[in-house]
Amino acid sequence: QVQLVESGGGLVQTGGSLRLSCAASGRSSSFYQMAWFRQAPGKEREFVAGADWSGGSTAYADSVKGRFTISRDSAKNTVYLQMNSLKPEDTAVYYCAARWSSSSVVVTITPGYNYWGQGTQVTVSS
Repeated sequence: QVQLVESGGGLVQTGGSLRLSCAASGRSSSFYQMAWFRQAPGKEREFVAGADWSGGSTAYADSVKGRFTISRDSAKNTVYLQMNSLKPEDTAVYYCAARWSSSSVVVTITPGYNYWGQGTQVTVSS
């Protein structure tokens, strides 16, 4: 089992920045893909960004390309999501997710992930 704990959410104005963190603990393995998803009220959970086990391969939703950056610190078992130029439409609960995989192809759908955090709220005011 893997436990994921997100932090770093909050309230920010349009154009501002936030950095989310997700700390993983439990079953030790280097071969975990990590990803961020988000869910706004009344909408389905959607993929935001993901990274393969090495961090060398990443993927982003079109809506966040050029504004968000995913990175991981393997020594700390932590993945980060740096969010810049935030917009009101980025408002959502952000979830960290993990799946065991040695592949460099980042999975972008929710059923592909076995482990989920509890979520952290991000609110962008206009």
